[in-house]
Amino acid sequence: MRLKRMLTAAAGWLLMAYMVYLMAVTARNAPTIWNPYDILDVGLSASEKQINSRYRRLSVTMHPDKRQPNPALNETAEMVNDEWVEIVKAYKSLTDEDVRNNYVMYGNPDGKQSTSFGIALPKLLVADGSGKYVLAFYGLLLGIGLPWLVGKWWYGMQNVTKERILVSTAGNMFKEYQERMDEGDVVGAVSSAMEFKDILQGSKADSGLGALEKLLQASDSTVTGMMPKDKRKLCELDEPARRKTLALIWAYLSRLDLNDPSLEADKYEIAPTALQMNEAFVSFCLAYGFTAPVLASYHLSQALVQAIPPGPTTRLPLLQLPHFTPSMIHAIESQTPSAGRKQHLTLQSFMALPAAHRRALALSTGLSAPHLLEAETLARQLPLLRPEHSFFKVQGEKHLLPSSLVQLVIKARVIPPGTPVSAIPAINPQDLLDVDPADGEGMLAAQKKEMEQHFPPLAHAPHLPRDRAPRWHVFLTDNRQGKIAVPPFTFTSFDKAVLKQADGGENGGVWQPTFEVVTLKMQFQAPPQAGEYRFQMHGVCDGYVGFDWREEVVMVVEDAVAVAGEDEEEGGDEEDEISEPEEDTIAGQMASLRGQPTADPNKPPRQPRPKRLVKKGEDEDSDLESGTDEEDDDEDSETDTDTDSDGE
Repeated sequence: MRLKRMLTAAAGWLLMAYMVYLMAVTARNAPTIWNPYDILDVGLSASEKQINSRYRRLSVTMHPDKRQPNPALNETAEMVNDEWVEIVKAYKSLTDEDVRNNYVMYGNPDGKQSTSFGIALPKLLVADGSGKYVLAFYGLLLGIGLPWLVGKWWYGMQNVTKERILVSTAGNMFKEYQERMDEGDVVGAVSSAMEFKDILQGSKADSGLGALEKLLQASDSTVTGMMPKDKRKLCELDEPARRKTLALIWAYLSRLDLNDPSLEADKYEIAPTALQMNEAFVSFCLAYGFTAPVLASYHLSQALVQAIPPGPTTRLPLLQLPHFTPSMIHAIESQTPSAGRKQHLTLQSFMALPAAHRRALALSTGLSAPHLLEAETLARQLPLLRPEHSFFKVQGEKHLLPSSLVQLVIKARVIPPGTPVSAIPAINPQDLLDVDPADGEGMLAAQKKEMEQHFPPLAHAPHLPRDRAPRWHVFLTDNRQGKIAVPPFTFTSFDKAVLKQADGGENGGVWQPTFEVVTLKMQFQAPPQAGEYRFQMHGVCDGYVGFDWREEVVMVVEDAVAVAGEDEEEGGDEEDEISEPEEDTIAGQMASLRGQPTADPNKPPRQPRPKRLVKKGEDEDSDLESGTDEEDDDEDSETDTDTDSDGE
């Protein structure tokens, strides 16, 4: 496959070079414009007298009766006659009114000329005796070639799903799916894809398979991430290509040195395909709606991008830094406090250590000072998205009603690991609001602003042989049922730039955070019944390990009947406060004609009815406020939620 692409690209470049050569050596035929002034050799401002004088002089030397053909110049009598005819045409086009009108209108003294269009065809096609071959060629092209091409495209599309995987691959993944799956189970499901057979063709399907399996079976589970069930699954497979695919994926994730150039090439060639198949498997998991398989698939994407064992006990986030090895990381973790830490040391926790302590830990494990500096520099450029505030709202409304189109608005900032607290600016409270756009120009300006896209830099993935941009997946789950309540919304860009290069260049320099507050929005339909709904909001970055977050959000859906009653009561109060028109006004006269009452100007104005007092314990605001973060009604129409952080 790679050789075919290389040959196709080489043929294309050769064709382009040949076309450039033809353009350089082919003489361009510039169209000649018939100009009577040039033929008579007079200026554009010449008068009629000068034109007549010039014509008489030319008739003495250029007339066929007085000019003889010059054999030295290969002139013939016909050429002499043609030149004299052109002189006569030029003279008449400048002196005769009718001929001049033809020249002005059509660019030729003879009037409108016939127009012909030609098609540039090779001489071989139009030569005598070539007709039968041309017909045979077009018969083969249109009668056989075109139907074959259309049929190949059609049946090829029938064999591919909307996720762009083979139908047979979808069937295999369907068989591998389970309601409870960990990362190892997802690896097994991904390895069942038929696309891997295009990579492991022929003898490559079983070449070196025995040595590879022995290496994996002998390796420690803390290094490879393979649990006993994963090793049993590898041994139970019968098809050599499937077994080698599964073994190569585990070898890539554990960064094993296979001591074989061919196996090493296959190991890195198979990784991008495995990442693509895993993304397709996420669609299968979302169709069933269980949370565990979806999270396991996203965690496997992180592991494939960073080449890190995916198991919960073997996911070492510090392996994302250069020059760090598993032994060094275990030594560092053994010397750091582990109270309250259920998983391995994250990049955030490591970079949060005091600089002197961090340096001492790294040097004690054998990491040199320059290597530590390189790792710290990289860590301070990674896009760690930190949510600052989140709330539910209905655009243009004050209440969240059943089955309404609700938005979950997330305000977040990118703060890389190791950023000093003193360097992080305070948040402007206005940045945490999401004010509804006004009608007209305000709405157009807001829509244009939302259309702006700022992409983060490519993920630092030195082991993945493809460029990969990080993506963030945000979704809501119901922990009681273990299912997904709102499917993931994927964000690949932001409305503001989150990172900028220090030198302003495109290909070099250090990325620095802008600390801009970006807005992420999820739009979905609210539940059909009123009540309080608690969800777990998951945010997963599929490009880095340990950059996920989890928060509890509360959505309060109000009863439509109760909200309508409150609105009517407020509307009634406003109507009572409207005074009746006086008799001496136009409105009063119109009211008198309709038989409506009018106000007496001698009476004092009616006092407005006092507002209903709110008892203690009752809501003092008609806006829906969920949680402890309260906003004034005049600021916006947002509906806040509490966000209790459970993750990082």
